Amino acid sequence: MMSRWAKAVETAIASHPRKVDSNISYGTAGFRTKAEVLDHVMYRMGLLATLRSWAKSGQTIGVMITASHNPEGDNGVKLVDPAGEMLEFSWESLATGLANAKDEELAAQLDSIMEKCGIKETQGNVIVGRDTRKSSPALAKAVLDGIGATGGATITDIGVVTTPQLHYMVVATNTKGGYGEPSLEGYYNKLTGAFKKFIAGLDGKFGNYAPSIEFDGANGVGAPAMVEFAKHLEGVLKVNIHNSGSGVLNSGCGADFVKVSQSASEGLKDINDARCVAVDGDADRVVYFFQKDGKFNLLDGDKIATLIAGYIGDLVKQSGLESQIKLGLVQTAYANGSSTDYIVNKLGVPVACAP
Repeated sequence: MMSRWAKAVETAIASHPRKVDSNISYGTAGFRTKAEVLDHVMYRMGLLATLRSWAKSGQTIGVMITASHNPEGDNGVKLVDPAGEMLEFSWESLATGLANAKDEELAAQLDSIMEKCGIKETQGNVIVGRDTRKSSPALAKAVLDGIGATGGATITDIGVVTTPQLHYMVVATNTKGGYGEPSLEGYYNKLTGAFKKFIAGLDGKFGNYAPSIEFDGANGVGAPAMVEFAKHLEGVLKVNIHNSGSGVLNSGCGADFVKVSQSASEGLKDINDARCVAVDGDADRVVYFFQKDGKFNLLDGDKIATLIAGYIGDLVKQSGLESQIKLGLVQTAYANGSSTDYIVNKLGVPVACAP
Protein backbone atom coordinates (compact mmCIF):
# COMPACT_ATOMS: atom_id res chain seq x y z
CA MET A 1 0.00 0.00 0.00
CA MET A 2 2.99 2.29 -0.49
CA SER A 3 1.06 4.21 -3.16
CA ARG A 4 -1.67 4.97 -0.55
CA TRP A 5 0.91 6.70 1.61
CA ALA A 6 3.06 8.21 -1.14
CA LYS A 7 2.02 11.78 -0.39
CA ALA A 8 2.36 11.25 3.36
CA VAL A 9 5.90 9.92 2.99
CA GLU A 10 6.87 12.59 0.45
CA THR A 11 5.64 15.39 2.73
CA ALA A 12 7.37 13.83 5.74
CA ILE A 13 10.76 13.67 4.02
CA ALA A 14 10.45 17.10 2.41
CA SER A 15 8.97 19.12 5.27
CA HIS A 16 8.90 17.12 8.52
CA PRO A 17 11.80 14.63 8.54
CA ARG A 18 12.93 12.88 11.68
CA LYS A 19 16.16 14.67 12.65
CA VAL A 20 16.82 13.10 16.06
CA ASP A 21 18.01 9.64 17.06
CA SER A 22 16.45 9.57 20.52
CA ASN A 23 13.07 7.89 20.97
CA ILE A 24 10.00 9.29 22.67
CA SER A 25 7.11 7.52 24.41
CA TYR A 26 3.39 8.31 24.45
CA GLY A 27 2.03 8.22 27.98
CA THR A 28 -0.90 9.49 30.01
CA ALA A 29 -0.07 13.08 29.03
CA GLY A 30 0.72 12.20 25.41
CA PHE A 31 4.14 13.16 24.06
CA ARG A 32 5.96 15.87 25.97
CA THR A 33 9.55 17.09 25.60
CA LYS A 34 11.65 19.97 24.22
CA ALA A 35 9.74 21.78 21.48
CA GLU A 36 12.62 21.77 19.00
CA VAL A 37 12.59 17.97 18.59
CA LEU A 38 8.84 17.56 18.11
CA ASP A 39 8.17 18.61 14.51
CA HIS A 40 8.26 15.10 13.03
CA VAL A 41 6.26 13.75 15.97
CA MET A 42 3.52 16.34 15.41
CA TYR A 43 3.31 15.51 11.73
CA ARG A 44 2.93 11.82 12.47
CA MET A 45 0.27 12.47 15.12
CA GLY A 46 -1.68 14.24 12.40
CA LEU A 47 -1.49 11.02 10.40
CA LEU A 48 -2.45 8.93 13.42
CA ALA A 49 -5.40 11.16 14.30
CA THR A 50 -6.85 10.46 10.86
CA LEU A 51 -6.38 6.71 11.29
CA ARG A 52 -8.00 6.90 14.73
CA SER A 53 -10.98 8.70 13.24
CA TRP A 54 -11.26 6.01 10.55
CA ALA A 55 -11.08 3.35 13.25
CA LYS A 56 -14.00 5.09 14.97
CA SER A 57 -16.11 5.12 11.80
CA GLY A 58 -15.38 8.76 11.06
CA GLN A 59 -16.11 10.16 14.50
CA THR A 60 -14.21 13.32 15.39
CA ILE A 61 -10.83 12.98 17.09
CA GLY A 62 -9.09 15.85 18.88
CA VAL A 63 -5.44 16.85 18.80
CA MET A 64 -4.16 19.26 21.45
CA ILE A 65 -0.71 20.84 21.18
CA THR A 66 0.43 21.69 24.70
CA ALA A 67 2.89 20.78 27.42
CA SER A 68 0.50 21.75 30.18
CA HIS A 69 2.41 22.84 33.31
CA ASN A 70 5.88 22.28 31.78
CA PRO A 71 8.28 25.21 31.18
CA GLU A 72 7.85 27.48 28.17
CA GLY A 73 10.57 25.70 26.18
CA ASP A 74 8.74 22.38 26.21
CA ASN A 75 5.75 21.34 24.17
CA GLY A 76 3.72 18.23 23.52
CA VAL A 77 0.72 16.66 21.87
CA LYS A 78 -2.12 14.41 22.95
CA LEU A 79 -5.01 12.83 21.10
CA VAL A 80 -8.58 12.99 22.39
CA ASP A 81 -11.01 10.14 21.69
CA PRO A 82 -14.65 10.65 20.56
CA ALA A 83 -16.24 10.86 24.02
CA GLY A 84 -13.65 13.40 25.16
CA GLU A 85 -11.55 10.79 26.95
CA MET A 86 -7.83 10.09 26.70
CA LEU A 87 -6.56 8.09 23.73
CA GLU A 88 -7.36 4.40 24.17
CA PHE A 89 -4.47 2.72 26.02
CA SER A 90 -3.82 0.14 23.29
CA TRP A 91 -3.12 2.97 20.86
CA GLU A 92 -0.37 4.50 22.98
CA SER A 93 2.13 1.92 21.74
CA LEU A 94 0.98 2.55 18.17
CA ALA A 95 1.62 6.26 18.63
CA THR A 96 5.05 5.53 20.08
CA GLY A 97 5.97 3.21 17.21
CA LEU A 98 4.85 5.69 14.57
CA ALA A 99 6.66 8.62 16.21
CA ASN A 100 9.94 6.72 16.42
CA ALA A 101 9.91 5.07 12.98
CA LYS A 102 12.52 6.09 10.42
CA ASP A 103 11.18 8.14 7.54
CA GLU A 104 11.58 5.22 5.13
CA GLU A 105 9.56 3.02 7.52
CA LEU A 106 6.58 5.38 7.70
CA ALA A 107 4.42 3.67 5.08
CA ALA A 108 5.01 0.26 6.63
CA GLN A 109 4.08 1.59 10.07
CA LEU A 110 0.84 3.06 8.77
CA ASP A 111 -0.02 -0.18 6.95
CA SER A 112 0.71 -2.14 10.12
CA ILE A 113 -1.67 0.02 12.18
CA MET A 114 -4.40 -0.32 9.55
CA GLU A 115 -4.03 -4.11 9.51
CA LYS A 116 -3.62 -4.63 13.25
CA CYS A 117 -6.70 -2.54 14.09
CA GLY A 118 -8.80 -3.70 11.15
CA ILE A 119 -9.22 -0.13 9.94
CA LYS A 120 -11.23 0.63 6.84
CA GLU A 121 -10.73 4.00 5.22
CA THR A 122 -13.66 6.40 5.49
CA GLN A 123 -14.12 10.15 5.80
CA GLY A 124 -12.33 11.18 8.98
CA ASN A 125 -12.75 14.29 11.11
CA VAL A 126 -10.10 15.92 13.29
CA ILE A 127 -10.24 19.04 15.50
CA VAL A 128 -6.91 20.71 16.32
CA GLY A 129 -6.19 23.16 19.13
CA ARG A 130 -3.06 24.64 20.66
CA ASP A 131 -1.89 26.59 23.70
CA THR A 132 -0.08 29.95 23.78
CA ARG A 133 3.53 28.71 23.64
CA LYS A 134 5.72 30.39 21.03
CA SER A 135 6.44 26.99 19.49
CA SER A 136 2.79 25.97 19.19
CA PRO A 137 1.84 27.63 15.85
CA ALA A 138 4.64 25.85 13.95
CA LEU A 139 3.94 22.54 15.65
CA ALA A 140 0.24 22.91 14.94
CA LYS A 141 1.08 23.39 11.26
CA ALA A 142 2.97 20.10 11.34
CA VAL A 143 -0.12 18.36 12.73
CA LEU A 144 -2.33 19.97 10.09
CA ASP A 145 0.13 18.92 7.38
CA GLY A 146 -0.05 15.34 8.65
CA ILE A 147 -3.83 15.26 8.57
CA GLY A 148 -3.87 16.84 5.14
CA ALA A 149 -1.31 14.39 3.75
CA THR A 150 -3.69 11.49 4.33
CA GLY A 151 -6.29 13.06 2.06
CA GLY A 152 -8.93 11.41 4.18
CA ALA A 153 -10.10 13.79 6.89
CA THR A 154 -11.90 17.08 7.37
CA ILE A 155 -9.81 19.46 9.47
CA THR A 156 -11.21 21.94 11.99
CA ASP A 157 -8.50 24.21 13.38
CA ILE A 158 -9.90 26.03 16.43
CA GLY A 159 -6.65 27.86 17.18
CA VAL A 160 -5.63 28.90 20.69
CA VAL A 161 -7.84 27.11 23.22
CA THR A 162 -7.65 25.48 26.62
CA THR A 163 -7.46 21.70 26.75
CA PRO A 164 -10.97 21.48 28.29
CA GLN A 165 -12.29 23.53 25.37
CA LEU A 166 -10.75 21.08 22.90
CA HIS A 167 -12.31 18.14 24.77
CA TYR A 168 -15.68 19.92 24.81
CA MET A 169 -15.56 20.58 21.08
CA VAL A 170 -14.85 16.90 20.36
CA VAL A 171 -17.77 15.67 22.48
CA ALA A 172 -20.20 18.35 21.31
CA THR A 173 -19.35 17.62 17.69
CA ASN A 174 -19.73 13.85 18.04
CA THR A 175 -23.05 14.19 19.86
CA LYS A 176 -24.27 16.60 17.17
CA GLY A 177 -25.00 19.22 19.80
CA GLY A 178 -26.48 16.81 22.30
CA TYR A 179 -23.80 17.65 24.85
CA GLY A 180 -23.78 21.32 23.92
CA GLU A 181 -23.45 23.63 20.97
CA PRO A 182 -20.21 22.65 19.16
CA SER A 183 -18.59 26.08 19.37
CA LEU A 184 -16.50 28.00 21.84
CA GLU A 185 -19.47 30.26 22.51
CA GLY A 186 -21.46 27.11 23.26
CA TYR A 187 -18.75 26.10 25.74
CA TYR A 188 -18.96 29.39 27.63
CA ASN A 189 -22.75 29.40 27.58
CA LYS A 190 -22.99 25.84 28.91
CA LEU A 191 -20.71 26.39 31.89
CA THR A 192 -21.73 29.91 32.83
CA GLY A 193 -25.40 29.02 32.35
CA ALA A 194 -25.07 26.20 34.86
CA PHE A 195 -23.32 28.51 37.34
CA LYS A 196 -25.95 31.22 36.96
CA LYS A 197 -28.70 28.67 37.50
CA PHE A 198 -26.98 27.42 40.66
CA ILE A 199 -26.59 30.96 42.04
CA ALA A 200 -30.21 31.78 41.25
CA GLY A 201 -31.28 28.65 43.13
CA LEU A 202 -29.67 29.98 46.31
CA ASP A 203 -32.33 32.69 46.35
CA GLY A 204 -29.92 35.20 47.86
CA LYS A 205 -28.98 32.98 50.79
CA PHE A 206 -25.22 33.16 50.30
CA GLY A 207 -24.06 32.83 53.90
CA ASN A 208 -20.35 33.65 53.95
CA TYR A 209 -20.07 33.40 50.17
CA ALA A 210 -18.71 36.47 48.36
CA PRO A 211 -19.06 36.54 44.55
CA SER A 212 -15.43 37.39 43.84
CA ILE A 213 -12.26 35.45 43.01
CA GLU A 214 -8.61 36.17 42.33
CA PHE A 215 -7.60 34.20 39.23
CA ASP A 216 -4.05 33.13 38.31
CA GLY A 217 -3.87 32.41 34.56
CA ALA A 218 -0.29 31.02 34.66
CA ASN A 219 0.57 33.41 31.80
CA GLY A 220 -1.09 30.85 29.56
CA VAL A 221 -4.28 30.22 27.62
CA GLY A 222 -6.40 30.14 30.76
CA ALA A 223 -6.17 33.92 31.06
CA PRO A 224 -7.89 34.88 27.77
CA ALA A 225 -10.44 32.13 28.40
CA MET A 226 -11.22 33.64 31.79
CA VAL A 227 -11.65 37.06 30.17
CA GLU A 228 -14.47 35.53 28.13
CA PHE A 229 -15.92 33.77 31.17
CA ALA A 230 -15.91 37.07 33.07
CA LYS A 231 -17.94 38.73 30.29
CA HIS A 232 -20.57 36.00 30.53
CA LEU A 233 -20.62 36.25 34.33
CA GLU A 234 -20.85 40.01 34.61
CA GLY A 235 -23.03 40.92 37.55
CA VAL A 236 -22.82 37.39 38.92
CA LEU A 237 -19.13 36.87 39.68
CA LYS A 238 -16.30 39.39 39.86
CA VAL A 239 -13.00 38.01 38.55
CA ASN A 240 -9.65 39.73 39.08
CA ILE A 241 -7.17 38.21 36.62
CA HIS A 242 -3.47 37.89 37.42
CA ASN A 243 -0.58 36.45 35.34
CA SER A 244 -2.53 37.11 32.17
CA GLY A 245 0.29 36.65 29.67
CA SER A 246 2.87 39.39 30.14
CA GLY A 247 5.15 37.08 32.15
CA VAL A 248 6.76 33.70 31.49
CA LEU A 249 4.43 30.72 31.16
CA ASN A 250 4.19 28.65 34.38
CA SER A 251 7.09 30.57 35.96
CA GLY A 252 6.35 31.49 39.56
CA CYS A 253 2.67 31.05 38.85
CA GLY A 254 0.04 28.51 37.85
CA ALA A 255 -1.52 25.51 39.52
CA ASP A 256 1.59 23.32 39.54
CA PHE A 257 3.75 26.06 41.07
CA VAL A 258 1.17 26.69 43.78
CA LYS A 259 0.84 23.01 44.65
CA VAL A 260 4.56 22.18 44.57
CA SER A 261 5.77 25.31 46.38
CA GLN A 262 2.80 25.37 48.77
CA SER A 263 2.68 29.12 48.36
CA ALA A 264 0.72 31.77 46.51
CA SER A 265 1.70 32.62 42.97
CA GLU A 266 3.19 35.91 41.78
CA GLY A 267 0.76 38.78 42.11
CA LEU A 268 -1.28 37.05 44.80
CA LYS A 269 1.22 36.75 47.61
CA ASP A 270 -0.08 39.82 49.46
CA ILE A 271 -3.77 39.03 49.02
CA ASN A 272 -5.39 37.81 52.22
CA ASP A 273 -8.89 36.61 53.04
CA ALA A 274 -9.77 36.07 49.37
CA ARG A 275 -10.64 33.00 47.35
CA CYS A 276 -7.84 32.39 44.86
CA VAL A 277 -7.89 30.08 41.85
CA ALA A 278 -4.90 28.94 39.78
CA VAL A 279 -4.83 26.95 36.55
CA ASP A 280 -1.86 25.53 34.66
CA GLY A 281 -0.58 26.43 31.19
CA ASP A 282 -3.41 24.75 29.27
CA ALA A 283 -6.03 25.23 32.01
CA ASP A 284 -6.86 21.56 32.55
CA ARG A 285 -5.57 21.60 36.11
CA VAL A 286 -7.02 23.84 38.81
CA VAL A 287 -6.28 24.44 42.47
CA TYR A 288 -7.92 26.72 44.99
CA PHE A 289 -6.12 28.43 47.84
CA PHE A 290 -6.45 31.21 50.34
CA GLN A 291 -4.24 33.02 52.83
CA LYS A 292 -5.36 33.97 56.28
CA ASP A 293 -3.22 35.61 58.95
CA GLY A 294 -0.17 34.94 56.79
CA LYS A 295 -0.85 31.21 56.53
CA PHE A 296 -1.19 29.54 53.12
CA ASN A 297 -3.99 27.00 52.67
CA LEU A 298 -4.28 24.80 49.56
CA LEU A 299 -7.48 23.18 48.29
CA ASP A 300 -6.67 20.96 45.32
CA GLY A 301 -9.12 18.70 43.50
CA ASP A 302 -8.37 15.68 45.67
CA LYS A 303 -8.94 17.63 48.87
CA ILE A 304 -12.15 19.21 47.59
CA ALA A 305 -13.50 15.83 46.46
CA THR A 306 -12.63 14.33 49.85
CA LEU A 307 -14.34 17.16 51.75
CA ILE A 308 -17.48 16.90 49.61
CA ALA A 309 -17.63 13.11 49.93
CA GLY A 310 -17.29 13.35 53.70
CA TYR A 311 -19.89 16.12 53.96
CA ILE A 312 -22.50 14.35 51.83
CA GLY A 313 -21.78 11.09 53.62
CA ASP A 314 -22.51 12.76 56.98
CA LEU A 315 -25.79 14.19 55.64
CA VAL A 316 -26.89 10.75 54.45
CA LYS A 317 -26.11 9.22 57.85
CA GLN A 318 -27.88 12.02 59.74
CA SER A 319 -30.97 11.59 57.59
CA GLY A 320 -31.10 7.84 58.22
CA LEU A 321 -31.12 7.10 54.49
CA GLU A 322 -27.99 4.95 54.31
CA SER A 323 -29.96 1.94 53.07
CA GLN A 324 -31.54 3.97 50.27
CA ILE A 325 -28.74 6.28 49.12
CA LYS A 326 -25.37 4.83 48.16
CA LEU A 327 -22.44 7.15 47.53
CA GLY A 328 -19.66 6.68 45.00
CA LEU A 329 -16.86 8.93 43.82
CA VAL A 330 -15.21 9.07 40.40
CA GLN A 331 -11.56 10.08 40.08
CA THR A 332 -9.22 10.27 37.11
CA ALA A 333 -5.86 8.65 36.50
CA TYR A 334 -4.24 11.87 37.78
CA ALA A 335 -5.73 11.56 41.28
CA ASN A 336 -3.47 11.27 44.30
CA GLY A 337 -3.36 7.68 45.53
CA SER A 338 -3.42 8.78 49.16
CA SER A 339 -6.72 10.58 48.62
CA THR A 340 -8.19 7.45 47.06
CA ASP A 341 -7.07 5.37 50.03
CA TYR A 342 -8.57 7.85 52.51
CA ILE A 343 -11.91 8.07 50.68
CA VAL A 344 -12.27 4.29 50.44
CA ASN A 345 -10.90 3.20 53.80
CA LYS A 346 -11.70 6.14 56.08
CA LEU A 347 -14.91 7.50 54.57
CA GLY A 348 -16.18 4.17 53.30
CA VAL A 349 -17.02 5.58 49.87
CA PRO A 350 -16.18 3.38 46.86
CA VAL A 351 -14.05 4.99 44.14
CA ALA A 352 -14.07 4.34 40.40
CA CYS A 353 -11.45 5.59 37.95
CA ALA A 354 -12.61 7.31 34.76
CA PRO A 355 -10.97 5.99 31.54
